[in-house]
Amino acid sequence: MTVITRLLVANRGEIARRVFRTCRELGIETVAVFSDADAAAPHVAEADHAVRLSGVTPSATYLDISRIIQAARASGADAVHPGYGFLSENAAFAQAVLDAGLTWVGPSPDAIAAMGSKVEAKRLMTEAGVPVLPSLPIDPPHELPYPLLVKASAGGGGRGMRVVRSADDLDREVASARREAESAFGDGTVFVEPLLEAARHIEVQILADTHGTIWALGERECSVQRRHQKVLEECPSPAISGEMRDRLQRAAVSAARAIGYTGAGTVEFLVKDDTVAFLEMNTRLQVEHPVTELVYGVDLVRLQLEVAEGAALPEAPPEPSGHAIEVRLYAEDARYVPQSGTLHRFEIDGPVRVDSGVESGSEVSTHYDAMLAKVIAHGDTRIQAIRKLTGALRHATLHGLTTNRDLLLNILKNPDYLAGATHTGFLDQHDLTATPEPTELEALAAALALAAAHRAGAKVLATLPAGWRNVRSQEERARFAEIEVVYRPLPEGITVVTATPYRVVLEREGIRHAHDVARYGDAVYVGSTRLTPLPRLPEPVEHVAPGSLLAPMPGSVLRVEVEPGDRVAKGQVVLVLEAMKMEHQIAAPADGVVAGLRVEKGQQVEAGSVLAIIQEGDE
Repeated sequence: MTVITRLLVANRGEIARRVFRTCRELGIETVAVFSDADAAAPHVAEADHAVRLSGVTPSATYLDISRIIQAARASGADAVHPGYGFLSENAAFAQAVLDAGLTWVGPSPDAIAAMGSKVEAKRLMTEAGVPVLPSLPIDPPHELPYPLLVKASAGGGGRGMRVVRSADDLDREVASARREAESAFGDGTVFVEPLLEAARHIEVQILADTHGTIWALGERECSVQRRHQKVLEECPSPAISGEMRDRLQRAAVSAARAIGYTGAGTVEFLVKDDTVAFLEMNTRLQVEHPVTELVYGVDLVRLQLEVAEGAALPEAPPEPSGHAIEVRLYAEDARYVPQSGTLHRFEIDGPVRVDSGVESGSEVSTHYDAMLAKVIAHGDTRIQAIRKLTGALRHATLHGLTTNRDLLLNILKNPDYLAGATHTGFLDQHDLTATPEPTELEALAAALALAAAHRAGAKVLATLPAGWRNVRSQEERARFAEIEVVYRPLPEGITVVTATPYRVVLEREGIRHAHDVARYGDAVYVGSTRLTPLPRLPEPVEHVAPGSLLAPMPGSVLRVEVEPGDRVAKGQVVLVLEAMKMEHQIAAPADGVVAGLRVEKGQQVEAGSVLAIIQEGDE
């Protein structure tokens, strides 16, 4: 039997920390790898040993097989865990680990290869009796059953995936999907299948040992998605019957047995009414595995390690208990545009589990995925889990970057979500991106805290700001002109209980409202609401021409689709940026003419840079 003593995690961020946590409990030494951009990342500090992979791009660091193997040898590791993403579903990497004499914590290279191509996977699943959607030829395009879904054969996570609703869009969307798939996975192969709209995305967690035992650990509901990427997952699904659950679990076990699978994996399906269609098999640990762990009382990472060492699973899995929900907290704005920069403060408390790749003071890079953390709640009932999760998110302190916290709270309180009426188009059907405006009390608390912070220590009237005397001196009368100063009183009905630079308590109509205040440079946070003081004497700024299209984030210009003088329609793609491994289309805000292009293909741009100018009208 193999005994793992020192494990290298070929990954970063949240999943590396997650694996390290189990290793510490088992007494296994840990090895981190890190790029230059991740030198100060929490996962590096938490490992017993860490190996630098010089460079910042994924292709030069976390995706470089030879460098990962070299790091394992140099650090004395005897096993490798791939995490998820990066090389986790790369059969060549798994084989390289085995060829180096190391223990591979995952399925065999043959099993990974069998499921690594979604095209080949669909063929194998059909032979195994697992229901699948047909793959369609793209010629002739006018005879296809629209709407369609273009998908990358070599990956997932929404990358290389496009919805096509008409023949006129097919060629463009297929080309775009190929480019994104090539960038994300190194393989631009795509395929086309019917789009099963308003379906549920359901997946089954499997775990198989080397002795022939295969567990199916219930199902996860993963239907709440944006841009084909999951935002919220729960276990069990609120809408799957016992009969359908048995059907899905049998199909998942058949899929695993058909390829001789071992270790942890996930079989994903689309479910609509009585229709079940195989989507893909993820030959790795999933991002959303914590909800299954909490419901079934297992540690899937520990089980992965034990299976890799040759241990046998019990004949049957544990019985489920209660309900668990996970949300993915991203650094992104209401338009789903990723954010980067310093996360000044990151605190999430309450009866929840937080799996994070960041901490207070972390730098969020433009080079990697923008997910900050997963927040997971477990309760005896679904409503209990929702309440715990809602409370933890509402009271979380998140300073420094815009996050999707408001979107997550809006989902959790949405009536359709509460009723379990979700599908893959849920966020398209419901506009839940609204961000609350600062309240009068929040703005007042910020002003009082700033005044308290600037109070110079001289004895002044409590209603006067710092730096003012109660009376004028004769010298001041002689040197300065008469100036009338007016102080605006507090709004009627509001009184100040206490006011310090860090906490303000206000009372209105007999009810006290406490506000914690923090300041980072010019930004003032009241709770998690950001307020930016306006300067008394603004610095001159560069004039931005009307109709300017600005870069929403730092990135690289992947493609320019217009020329100066071209007429464009509202919504027409003008150019495409690549950032955080995703393509971001920059579209014309109105009908008009391209009056200027400020960038070219391959150019690096900063957030706020002028990309193009669209002049409304015909000339």
